Amino acid sequence: MAWYDEAIFYHIYPLGLTGAPKQNPYGEPVHRLNTVLPWISHIKNIGCTAIYIGPLFESVGHGYETTDYKKLDGRLGTNEDLANFVKECHAQGIRVILDGVFNHTGRDFFAFRDIQKNRENSPYRDWYCNINFWGNNEYNDGFSYENWGGYNLLAKLNQNNPAVRDYICDVIRFWVSEFDIDGIRLDAADVLNFEYMQTLRRVANEVKEDFWLMGEVIHGDYTRWVNEGTLHSVTNYHLHKALYSGHNDHNYFEIAHTVKRLYEMGGCRPDGLKLYNFVDNHDVERIYTKLSNKAHFTPVHILLYTLPGVPSIYYGSEFAIEGRKEKFSDDSLRPALSLSDYADAVNGNPHTRLIAALGRIRRTTPALSYGSYRELLLKNRQYAFSRNHNRTDVLVTVNNDDSDYVMTLPCGNAGEYIGALSGERVSVTDGHITVNIRANAGDIWLPVQEGGETTLSPEPVLPVTAKEPAPSVPAQGEAPEAGQDDTASPAPAQSPADAPQAPETAPQDEAFERGKIAGLQEAILAIMEKKGPVTDRMRQDVYDNTHHDSLVNWVKSFY
Repeated sequence: MAWYDEAIFYHIYPLGLTGAPKQNPYGEPVHRLNTVLPWISHIKNIGCTAIYIGPLFESVGHGYETTDYKKLDGRLGTNEDLANFVKECHAQGIRVILDGVFNHTGRDFFAFRDIQKNRENSPYRDWYCNINFWGNNEYNDGFSYENWGGYNLLAKLNQNNPAVRDYICDVIRFWVSEFDIDGIRLDAADVLNFEYMQTLRRVANEVKEDFWLMGEVIHGDYTRWVNEGTLHSVTNYHLHKALYSGHNDHNYFEIAHTVKRLYEMGGCRPDGLKLYNFVDNHDVERIYTKLSNKAHFTPVHILLYTLPGVPSIYYGSEFAIEGRKEKFSDDSLRPALSLSDYADAVNGNPHTRLIAALGRIRRTTPALSYGSYRELLLKNRQYAFSRNHNRTDVLVTVNNDDSDYVMTLPCGNAGEYIGALSGERVSVTDGHITVNIRANAGDIWLPVQEGGETTLSPEPVLPVTAKEPAPSVPAQGEAPEAGQDDTASPAPAQSPADAPQAPETAPQDEAFERGKIAGLQEAILAIMEKKGPVTDRMRQDVYDNTHHDSLVNWVKSFY
């Protein structure tokens, strides 16, 4: 068991949070990173145990066009500021991982500068891909080169060059010795050379015990990246998409089948594929903006914290702030925030209170980190599953309907269960519990030990309600459901696929296929947006293509 097996992450985009200028003036350092120090105690208070922060190092603009891997961006401060930040995080029990932008550099990076100056005579002429001294570019360098995403601002490193690999490995060692970091998130891991990543993994194993290597991967078979020789984890874009669209469409089939597919991908073992789960980040719209019914904030986050994987909260989303993608800017996704504006959020903001409660439950319930997964009930608007660890069953129930729902579920051998969010106690009868799940809400049911003890003392949290709930619109092909009582029989623990299913109001195969198509479409749009502005016509072309193989080939064409 490593620290990251039980981690709850808090994701910070520091240039945005601190209100740094969009372009680096390369002047005297401004100690903006120090303004993030008060956030550490807030992050701890809402139950997070690790911070993913980045990009941090000297760059031209948004941070991913690195010009110096060994110097904190002057807009954020000095190396001493970063060392002190990590030290304070560790003092409060918070681990720290940084962004590793190792696929490309900015044009001001020393090796690229030397090529500009010395051309064919530069000792760094093989540090970049496809340098052509007979070509040119919009900067009039007198040579061309391979870039990332269609932007010559981002010069692609030659990952097959041993000198490049040695340099990046030295950077990782420097970050550990200078700042004492606990891991790295590899930017654009889905386009990195696999041998290159395996080299980075060997360095990760060398520099520090339980050093975590996580990669940004949008689409594909995650086991290609997550294994003993490559990365510990990758970003779970499959689940990200399913979590918001499964609620907007009242289609828990999409979420459940995504979970089932990923769980099987990891060998149906809780430790088989521990993915980095999230509902929003610096590249996608805020979850509160994406949800048609804002009250679904509650069931979405209950699932984020209880499904297999490592949960992450993007800074500010615990307050339910909004952020919408714009045509030529991601600024609204990366706003400057002042913690003083949210001073009493844990008590006064129901969204923050929920996140804090979920963090407390996750930290004190090992089954949510290590437990096997078993589906118990699945309908368009209701979903239940269990996480079993050391013969302890924890049950999770969610409801995306505007009405309460009663369900009867198989459970462990405890005599009584308690709702960790509601505080409600229910007795076990014939190996089952019958619970009422409130509208647009959910709960986490913990077994009560002999003598009435539980793993934690619940502090009841009311479901989040929207000021103006969006009208409930049935998903395509969904028929109205008659009655609100349903009984689920125990499913064989060894085969989640055999768990009892809802009546075929939305055929599973059809729902699963719709989810795959939508996931591919989102992956294509995400890649296109990284390459440059996406017009309405381009967006419509993606949505008009509903052919699986064609979409897969489209994704492959980017690489």
